[in-house]
Amino acid sequence: MFGLSNEASLLLNAFLAIVVLIVMITRLRIHPFIALIITSGFLGLISGMPLAKIVKSFQDGFGGVLGFVGIVLGLGTMLGKMMAESGGADQIAQTLVRAFGKQRVHWAMMIGAFLVGIPLFFEIGFVLLIPLVFIVARRSGVPLFKIGMPMLASLSVMHGLVPPHPGPLLAIGIFGADIGKTIFYGLVVGLPTVIIAGPMFGAFIAKYVDIKPSDELMEQLAREPQTKDLPGFAITLITVLSPVFLMLLKTFVDVALPEGNAVRDVMDFIGNPIVALLAALLLSLYTFGVARGFTRQQVLKFVDQSLAPTAAIVLIIGAGGGFKQMLVNSGVGTAIGQLAVHAQISPLLLAWFVAGVIRVATGSATVATITGAGIVAPLVTLIPGTNRELLVLATGAGSLILSHVNDAGFWLVKEYFNMSVGETFKTWTAMETIISVVALVFIMLLNLVV
Repeated sequence: MFGLSNEASLLLNAFLAIVVLIVMITRLRIHPFIALIITSGFLGLISGMPLAKIVKSFQDGFGGVLGFVGIVLGLGTMLGKMMAESGGADQIAQTLVRAFGKQRVHWAMMIGAFLVGIPLFFEIGFVLLIPLVFIVARRSGVPLFKIGMPMLASLSVMHGLVPPHPGPLLAIGIFGADIGKTIFYGLVVGLPTVIIAGPMFGAFIAKYVDIKPSDELMEQLAREPQTKDLPGFAITLITVLSPVFLMLLKTFVDVALPEGNAVRDVMDFIGNPIVALLAALLLSLYTFGVARGFTRQQVLKFVDQSLAPTAAIVLIIGAGGGFKQMLVNSGVGTAIGQLAVHAQISPLLLAWFVAGVIRVATGSATVATITGAGIVAPLVTLIPGTNRELLVLATGAGSLILSHVNDAGFWLVKEYFNMSVGETFKTWTAMETIISVVALVFIMLLNLVV
């Protein structure tokens, strides 16, 4: 195109597609689901992809995201609905407000999400905690994003930096790093990063972005409980955190027992995120339903009602996955990564940079981590003394930068917090970029002493 190299043409195509998508949503007021489908097709056409491959790539991306995220959102939303109707969310919210006070409740949210985020994928932690964000904001009168940002920052940092999340775990294998050291360094880097990007940035941005969640989601996830017999704080935590316990147990068994062990096979099944969430939901039907005096018909009605408000969110996230896959299959991520490795910089900075540009191009933190690690790994052997654990963290930090319209997480946050595209850039995208840069700074400092 215009005499440009293949890499430059692919970069221009990605840029044009993203601009078209933003204009369609913000200026032409086209629904994001439709806009993402059109833009994906546009990108495939200008990239020279075969027509059949254009449709297939979008379908694969759409199905790939919803094959996991769609199920997680469905189960998590049902669990959130049961927690809201029973008053379990209200019980936790009141306890947090009493324990920390209204002025420090956002710190409580950060600590809770930081712990929950260690074993949980971002999407699972999000759907489990978003009812608490809504109801704590309502109970305390604190701006929604002052409470929501610490939750988002904690989950994002854990997802990008700390095993057993898939990106860091696979990067450990590629770089040949030690998993124990990586977890320890990840927590050392992650905690101060979360403090800066979560409570501190959240308190700042809440002064400039005043958002109100949709009435439908507030009615579903943060309504006044229909029973005065609220579940106890302990049983509520046990129910909600049971997926966390099962996934942690799976991780422990995977480390302690060899592959092929019968106990490990069973725990790999039980600790699967989908199975763990399903188990928590089934438990909630009793602890939040029958035990609170609700009839089976009422419980069925709650579960049925929970899915309607999230239908559009699921479709938009799936379409975002289709757009991401189109970027991957068109070769944008690989081309940008190959351009990045020519830069003469330190391995840590190079790993961060390569993962960052692939993240911007493809929208997937996991794809950016795995691809970035694969590109940088051969160079590491040429530079002796490079800390492989910090390389994993640098790659993970780069994979979080500049989340935008090709990232399913961007649309998840936008729709649940009822924001415009511009407001999502000012909040979520800014927070992700802060996490990436601040984490890199701490990684480089840590490199001086380990």
